[in-house]
Amino acid sequence: METNILPKIDMSNTPTGCCPRFNPEAWEGRHLHFVDKPFVRATTRALLHVPIDMGRVFTRVQEHIEDADAQEPEGYFVLSRDISATQGEHLFAVTTSVPEEEMITLSGEYITRVFEGPYRRAKDWVHDMEVAAKAAGHRAKTVYMFYTTCPKCARDFGENYIVGVAEI
Repeated sequence: METNILPKIDMSNTPTGCCPRFNPEAWEGRHLHFVDKPFVRATTRALLHVPIDMGRVFTRVQEHIEDADAQEPEGYFVLSRDISATQGEHLFAVTTSVPEEEMITLSGEYITRVFEGPYRRAKDWVHDMEVAAKAAGHRAKTVYMFYTTCPKCARDFGENYIVGVAEI
């Protein structure tokens, strides 16, 4: 199994001029193997699980990633989860350390499953990821969501793909 390899996202296929069109087949049912894979960790504030400063936080982090020339070569990959009703955690995959940002590494085995639908169904998808891990003979330790497009692009594309990523 390849280490620290992500499915490729075609960053040139951006008909909206914003988010690239997502290929769900490349992500469905994948096993990811990370060994000290670097990520920038950022948190957002939320009100009843609805982010209120995500745009500002994501813009800052992305600028720092670009300044450090640390962008993941296969595209972008941001793991998100709710820590509480008032705080979200977001892990941005990078290739190297990013000054002015909190760095962490992930090591372990992860499974993926692609979902399509409104963001409000994320709680159901977390449960589905726990069931998928159990069906594969594992326990989901932590479940993240990879939101592949912003809300505007999801409306423009007519589909809203989210990748569930469970540590097993």
